Amino acid sequence: MSKATAPDIRSRSYAFALRVVRLVRALPADPATQVLARQLIRAGTSVGANVEEAQGSHSRREFARRMNIARSEARETHYWLRLLADSETLPRRRLERIVDEADQLVRVLVGIVKKTRESL
Repeated sequence: MSKATAPDIRSRSYAFALRVVRLVRALPADPATQVLARQLIRAGTSVGANVEEAQGSHSRREFARRMNIARSEARETHYWLRLLADSETLPRRRLERIVDEADQLVRVLVGIVKKTRESL
């Protein structure tokens, strides 16, 4: 996996960011939830932003570094989503698909980083 897989990961990470934005808008306005919402929106939208930055990299090493940052942000997003579910801020069933998508993004990004680093 490398820049050849870019369209899929680019579209998936962008769609994921949109889902995160919509989810955050639906969260209750209590102080604790707002702290979680800020963390979630930052990490969830950063995944796609770093994937986009990777597309403009000047080297494979820089591409791998950016994709690794995206992977890290996807893992963090997965954490915040699980915390929202476990704290019963929203019903778990409402969060299941986005939690699964965050997990899948992590797996795809791990594969991209691994294959890119192998080719360095």
